[in-house]
Amino acid sequence: MSGTDAAFVYLKLGYNHILPLGLDHILFVLSLFLLSPKLKPVLWQATAFTVAHSITLGLAMYHIISPPANIVEPLIALSILYVALENIVSPRLKPSRIGVVFLFGLVHGLGFAGALGQLGLPVNAYLISLVMFNAGVELGQLTIILLAYFLMAKWFGTKSYYRRRIVIPVSAFIVVVAGFWTVQRILF
Repeated sequence: MSGTDAAFVYLKLGYNHILPLGLDHILFVLSLFLLSPKLKPVLWQATAFTVAHSITLGLAMYHIISPPANIVEPLIALSILYVALENIVSPRLKPSRIGVVFLFGLVHGLGFAGALGQLGLPVNAYLISLVMFNAGVELGQLTIILLAYFLMAKWFGTKSYYRRRIVIPVSAFIVVVAGFWTVQRILF
Protein backbone atom coordinates (compact mmCIF):
# COMPACT_ATOMS: atom_id res chain seq x y z
CA MET A 1 0.00 0.00 0.00
CA SER A 2 1.40 3.39 -0.97
CA GLY A 3 1.58 6.26 1.50
CA THR A 4 -1.24 8.07 -0.32
CA ASP A 5 -3.46 4.98 -0.30
CA ALA A 6 -2.72 4.42 3.38
CA ALA A 7 -3.53 8.06 4.15
CA PHE A 8 -7.01 7.79 2.64
CA VAL A 9 -7.70 4.37 4.15
CA TYR A 10 -6.72 5.48 7.67
CA LEU A 11 -8.53 8.81 7.38
CA LYS A 12 -11.70 6.84 6.64
CA LEU A 13 -10.99 4.33 9.42
CA GLY A 14 -10.53 7.18 11.93
CA TYR A 15 -13.74 8.85 10.82
CA ASN A 16 -15.65 5.56 10.94
CA HIS A 17 -14.29 4.91 14.42
CA ILE A 18 -16.36 7.93 15.49
CA LEU A 19 -19.21 7.85 12.98
CA PRO A 20 -20.99 5.49 12.96
CA LEU A 21 -19.07 3.07 15.22
CA GLY A 22 -18.09 5.18 18.24
CA LEU A 23 -21.24 5.67 20.26
CA ASP A 24 -19.19 6.30 23.41
CA HIS A 25 -17.21 9.05 21.67
CA ILE A 26 -20.37 10.48 20.11
CA LEU A 27 -21.97 10.77 23.57
CA PHE A 28 -18.79 12.31 25.00
CA VAL A 29 -18.60 14.99 22.31
CA LEU A 30 -22.33 15.63 22.59
CA SER A 31 -21.90 16.04 26.34
CA LEU A 32 -19.19 18.62 25.72
CA PHE A 33 -21.53 20.48 23.45
CA LEU A 34 -24.67 20.53 25.59
CA LEU A 35 -23.62 22.81 28.44
CA SER A 36 -22.69 25.68 26.16
CA PRO A 37 -24.34 25.37 22.75
CA LYS A 38 -22.05 27.93 21.12
CA LEU A 39 -19.43 26.82 18.65
CA LYS A 40 -16.44 28.68 20.12
CA PRO A 41 -16.52 27.08 23.62
CA VAL A 42 -17.10 23.58 22.25
CA LEU A 43 -14.34 24.01 19.67
CA TRP A 44 -11.92 24.99 22.46
CA GLN A 45 -12.93 21.88 24.37
CA ALA A 46 -12.61 19.74 21.24
CA THR A 47 -9.14 21.21 20.60
CA ALA A 48 -7.98 20.36 24.13
CA PHE A 49 -9.44 16.87 23.71
CA THR A 50 -7.71 16.41 20.33
CA VAL A 51 -4.31 17.57 21.56
CA ALA A 52 -4.56 15.21 24.51
CA HIS A 53 -5.75 12.16 22.61
CA SER A 54 -3.11 12.78 19.94
CA ILE A 55 -0.40 12.59 22.61
CA THR A 56 -1.49 9.29 24.11
CA LEU A 57 -2.46 7.78 20.77
CA GLY A 58 1.06 8.47 19.47
CA LEU A 59 2.76 7.26 22.65
CA ALA A 60 0.73 4.05 22.67
CA MET A 61 1.19 3.32 18.97
CA TYR A 62 4.97 3.75 19.34
CA HIS A 63 4.82 1.38 22.35
CA ILE A 64 6.08 3.97 24.84
CA ILE A 65 3.02 3.39 27.03
CA SER A 66 0.63 0.43 27.05
CA PRO A 67 -2.05 0.57 29.73
CA PRO A 68 -4.44 -2.38 29.73
CA ALA A 69 -7.83 -2.02 28.05
CA ASN A 70 -9.58 -3.33 31.19
CA ILE A 71 -8.53 -0.07 32.88
CA VAL A 72 -8.83 2.30 29.91
CA GLU A 73 -12.33 1.30 28.77
CA PRO A 74 -14.06 1.80 32.16
CA LEU A 75 -12.24 5.15 32.51
CA ILE A 76 -13.60 6.23 29.13
CA ALA A 77 -17.12 5.38 30.31
CA LEU A 78 -16.53 7.25 33.58
CA SER A 79 -15.32 10.32 31.66
CA ILE A 80 -18.57 10.37 29.69
CA LEU A 81 -20.56 9.96 32.90
CA TYR A 82 -18.63 12.79 34.58
CA VAL A 83 -19.11 15.32 31.78
CA ALA A 84 -22.81 14.50 31.43
CA LEU A 85 -23.28 14.73 35.21
CA GLU A 86 -21.46 18.08 35.22
CA ASN A 87 -23.98 19.29 32.62
CA ILE A 88 -26.78 18.51 35.06
CA VAL A 89 -25.15 19.98 38.15
CA SER A 90 -23.48 23.07 36.70
CA PRO A 91 -25.68 25.80 35.24
CA ARG A 92 -22.84 27.13 33.04
CA LEU A 93 -19.55 26.18 31.48
CA LYS A 94 -16.62 26.67 33.86
CA PRO A 95 -13.08 27.54 32.70
CA SER A 96 -11.77 24.42 34.47
CA ARG A 97 -13.61 22.24 31.99
CA ILE A 98 -10.81 22.64 29.43
CA GLY A 99 -8.37 20.98 31.85
CA VAL A 100 -10.83 18.20 32.65
CA VAL A 101 -11.47 17.59 28.96
CA PHE A 102 -7.71 17.50 28.32
CA LEU A 103 -7.25 14.82 31.00
CA PHE A 104 -10.13 12.81 29.59
CA GLY A 105 -8.64 13.22 26.12
CA LEU A 106 -5.49 11.48 27.37
CA VAL A 107 -7.62 8.51 28.39
CA HIS A 108 -9.63 8.48 25.15
CA GLY A 109 -6.40 8.50 23.14
CA LEU A 110 -5.52 5.20 24.76
CA GLY A 111 -8.90 3.86 23.65
CA PHE A 112 -8.23 5.06 20.10
CA ALA A 113 -4.85 3.32 20.28
CA GLY A 114 -6.52 0.08 21.30
CA ALA A 115 -8.82 0.24 18.28
CA LEU A 116 -6.00 1.24 15.95
CA GLY A 117 -3.76 -1.46 17.39
CA GLN A 118 -6.35 -4.06 16.40
CA LEU A 119 -6.42 -2.66 12.86
CA GLY A 120 -2.64 -2.43 12.63
CA LEU A 121 -0.59 0.15 10.76
CA PRO A 122 1.33 -0.48 7.55
CA VAL A 123 5.07 -0.53 8.21
CA ASN A 124 5.89 1.48 5.09
CA ALA A 125 3.38 4.23 5.98
CA TYR A 126 3.24 4.03 9.77
CA LEU A 127 3.42 7.73 10.65
CA ILE A 128 1.13 8.99 7.87
CA SER A 129 -1.43 6.30 8.71
CA LEU A 130 -1.30 7.27 12.39
CA VAL A 131 -1.69 10.97 11.60
CA MET A 132 -4.52 10.36 9.15
CA PHE A 133 -6.39 8.06 11.56
CA ASN A 134 -6.18 10.86 14.12
CA ALA A 135 -7.36 13.37 11.50
CA GLY A 136 -10.30 11.10 10.70
CA VAL A 137 -11.21 10.97 14.40
CA GLU A 138 -11.09 14.77 14.49
CA LEU A 139 -13.29 15.06 11.40
CA GLY A 140 -15.78 12.70 13.04
CA GLN A 141 -15.84 14.85 16.17
CA LEU A 142 -16.30 18.03 14.13
CA THR A 143 -19.18 16.39 12.28
CA ILE A 144 -20.90 15.66 15.61
CA ILE A 145 -20.34 19.22 16.79
CA LEU A 146 -21.70 20.74 13.58
CA LEU A 147 -24.69 18.39 13.52
CA ALA A 148 -25.50 19.23 17.15
CA TYR A 149 -25.17 22.91 16.39
CA PHE A 150 -27.37 22.91 13.29
CA LEU A 151 -29.96 20.43 14.57
CA MET A 152 -30.22 21.63 18.15
CA ALA A 153 -28.33 24.72 19.27
CA LYS A 154 -29.10 26.97 16.34
CA TRP A 155 -32.82 26.55 16.97
CA PHE A 156 -33.04 26.00 20.73
CA GLY A 157 -29.73 27.10 22.31
CA THR A 158 -30.94 30.58 23.21
CA LYS A 159 -34.41 29.55 24.39
CA SER A 160 -35.21 29.91 28.08
CA TYR A 161 -36.16 26.23 28.27
CA TYR A 162 -32.96 24.92 26.62
CA ARG A 163 -31.32 23.81 29.87
CA ARG A 164 -34.48 22.40 31.44
CA ARG A 165 -35.87 20.58 28.40
CA ILE A 166 -32.74 19.64 26.47
CA VAL A 167 -29.51 19.77 28.49
CA ILE A 168 -30.74 18.06 31.65
CA PRO A 169 -32.82 15.25 30.05
CA VAL A 170 -30.23 14.43 27.35
CA SER A 171 -27.42 14.56 29.92
CA ALA A 172 -29.41 12.33 32.28
CA PHE A 173 -29.85 9.79 29.48
CA ILE A 174 -26.10 9.92 28.83
CA VAL A 175 -25.38 9.44 32.56
CA VAL A 176 -27.51 6.29 32.58
CA VAL A 177 -25.86 4.88 29.45
CA ALA A 178 -22.35 5.74 30.66
CA GLY A 179 -23.10 4.29 34.08
CA PHE A 180 -24.22 1.06 32.45
CA TRP A 181 -21.08 1.00 30.30
CA THR A 182 -18.89 1.60 33.33
CA VAL A 183 -20.36 -1.36 35.20
CA GLN A 184 -20.34 -3.52 32.07
CA ARG A 185 -16.70 -2.68 31.31
CA ILE A 186 -15.59 -3.37 34.86
CA LEU A 187 -17.43 -6.67 35.18
CA PHE A 188 -16.95 -8.10 31.71
